[in-house]
Amino acid sequence: MEAKNPSDSRTTMTDIVLPGETNILNNLFGGELLARMDRAASIAAGRHSGGITVTASVNHVAFTQAVPLGSVVTVEAAVSRAFSTSMEVFIDVWIENRFSGQRSKANEGIYTFVALDEKGKPTKVPPMQPETDLEKERFAAALRRKQLSLVLAGKMNPKDATELRALFLGD
Repeated sequence: MEAKNPSDSRTTMTDIVLPGETNILNNLFGGELLARMDRAASIAAGRHSGGITVTASVNHVAFTQAVPLGSVVTVEAAVSRAFSTSMEVFIDVWIENRFSGQRSKANEGIYTFVALDEKGKPTKVPPMQPETDLEKERFAAALRRKQLSLVLAGKMNPKDATELRALFLGD
């Protein structure tokens, strides 16, 4: 399988925050934002795998800035690393004031998707070849996150978590 770049999977979705999508403070519901992030990440994972993908986990979400009513929201997703049958997708959320044009990063998230064949069984995905410094940073960090998740789930012996050992013990 030929390696792909994060740019091959990059997905950008832009929408406006409407009244029916907001809470009592007139900010976008967190669940609505998660759904938007999941849709963009799903498209990115599908572009990378070339097939059907499903959300396996939401690994991290940081709600750092409220998204007010009337804001223009842009969700950018790209595969940051591919493993055997799974892919980590990094999502950045930007908000833009419709009147001033000022744009700022509001949130980010990391989701894991699994590629499935026509029978619903996990199937191999192409490897990832990062190009930019940011892509390389996210690519390297993805393995540490995966190992940490496996250790915490009891699916990997901490002694076998080479990336974590190197990070914490200098091995």
